[in-house]
Amino acid sequence: MEQRTVLVVLFEGVQSLDVTGPVEVFTGATHCLTDPADGYLVRTASMDGKPVRTSSGLTLVPDHALPDAPVPHTLLVPGGTGTRPPDPELIDWLRAHGPRARRLVSVCTGAIRLAEAGLLEGRRATTHWAYCAKLAEDHPGIEVDPDPIYVRDGHVATSAGVTAGIDLALALVEEDLGRQVALTVARYLVVFLRRPGNQAQFSVQLAAQTARREPLREVQQWITEHPADDLSVDALAARARLSPRHFARAFQAETGLTPGKYVERVRVEHARRLLEDTSDGVEEVSRACGYGTPETMRRAFIKALGTAPAEYRRRFHPTPA
Repeated sequence: MEQRTVLVVLFEGVQSLDVTGPVEVFTGATHCLTDPADGYLVRTASMDGKPVRTSSGLTLVPDHALPDAPVPHTLLVPGGTGTRPPDPELIDWLRAHGPRARRLVSVCTGAIRLAEAGLLEGRRATTHWAYCAKLAEDHPGIEVDPDPIYVRDGHVATSAGVTAGIDLALALVEEDLGRQVALTVARYLVVFLRRPGNQAQFSVQLAAQTARREPLREVQQWITEHPADDLSVDALAARARLSPRHFARAFQAETGLTPGKYVERVRVEHARRLLEDTSDGVEEVSRACGYGTPETMRRAFIKALGTAPAEYRRRFHPTPA
């Protein structure tokens, strides 16, 4: 097995976790192997080889100057506030050397630098949710998907904000070295083994607004923790000690979603996790998520995701390597 070199690009204002998250995953995977030469050789490089200051004030000392760095197996471009000002020298380097790497990876707004170098043209990509619209506007030749936590398009992989870089790195380790190695690293870092790339950047709780009033916030939490319970408007209104009509109006005004829509999204999200992370049967999952019958869950999945639960599991449930 060949050793895979990973070259991480550094620049002033880089997001430190965009760098250290994937680096910890790749180096952790190497430490899991009997022969480290079968793992990753991780190196960092700035344009001039000098230390850079991250957006949080940390100083990172690179291993190389980019012009002197060897051609890597994986070239990783992190994001951060440093991607906002123009950097013609770095863009020129990426344009010239990016195509030589066997795999191109960006974390967060690192996708902006890849786009500026023309390396995402004609491809599907993502970035931090706050910059997806700008990326699409500035580069109409890129199919920007604002929802997933990471996107793979051939040898190019782009991820959403910050911690999504860890998810993407784990997926790459699983592809390169197998699920058991990725699982060991995930356990050590105390993170999920593998959030599938199509998982939304926001959970339902983050995507929806948090209610201002405490009774409504408590109802939001109750829905999340009890998806199999009676979550009708009448039942939820009773929990909030409001009339059904008053509750429905207040809930939508404060969260941006009707109670029914919120419950629907929570149940689909919970069912997705069970299908991804457990071996429970579809019928068992449907009961655990409050659907009652597999057919009800199937209709909800097709409406929300465009695919049936069984097909979803086939595509996104990890299988042993």
